[in-house]
Amino acid sequence: MTSSRRVASRSVLYAVLGALALVVIFPLAWMLLTSFKTDADAVRNPYALPDPFSFEAYQQLLLSGQQPIFLWLWNSFAAATLQTVLILATASMAAYALARLDFAGKRIIFGLIIATLLVPPVVFLIPNYLIVENFGWLDSILAITVPGAASAFGVFFLRQFFVGLPVEVEEAARIDGAGEFRIFLQVALPLAKPALATLAVLSFLGNWNDFLWPVYVLLSPENMTLQPGLAMLQGAYRTHFGVVMAGAVIASVPVLVLFAFAQRQIVDSVAGAAVKG
Repeated sequence: MTSSRRVASRSVLYAVLGALALVVIFPLAWMLLTSFKTDADAVRNPYALPDPFSFEAYQQLLLSGQQPIFLWLWNSFAAATLQTVLILATASMAAYALARLDFAGKRIIFGLIIATLLVPPVVFLIPNYLIVENFGWLDSILAITVPGAASAFGVFFLRQFFVGLPVEVEEAARIDGAGEFRIFLQVALPLAKPALATLAVLSFLGNWNDFLWPVYVLLSPENMTLQPGLAMLQGAYRTHFGVVMAGAVIASVPVLVLFAFAQRQIVDSVAGAAVKG
């Protein structure tokens, strides 16, 4: 390939990537700008810069005391963190057993786990609700963390990673007298840090952004998480667009911070999967 063709192909690639970046950035920028508008300005000029530039939405949301936004934020963070820890614990042990241990029915069990990924999540809504109600977990953090702690995707994702690990490392530990659980804790898990970090981010986001399930099982405003709480900001006859967008900005900040810290691990996980593939 000549240098001129190489420059042209690279220019096209950069143009496509730039266009995709604009597609991703535009909704975020529009959300941020709208959060600094008054209601009248948001309706009159939805895609223009704020005129005037106003902090009224943030003052109403954070300082008025009408909505317990900080309590919703804490509830969401606590629920997402707890469910992430539970998913990492259960999925890593199940995935390692399916990848490394030999026992009767292993292929059938793994097939059944994969089959659950084909079932729409809404199908489990009523059964999970009845289970949570029978356990007396309604309107509590357990209701929005325990039912999702068994992650079929997490088991599949980590199993594929464990299968790609070199067996020689585990055999060396086994020769030194280490048992299976010790090998799992001290050999397999440290090597799986990129995959665990990726699964942790995906699990955290899944719980953080969940709207439908908390609406059914959380009954009191003080126990609400952020997503159903923000939905309460929309009135039946009037929507304060600036306040709604300010709430969306606040909900986005923890997610962006989490991704910034875990970005390297996620890239390493994806790159490792590409090399193995």
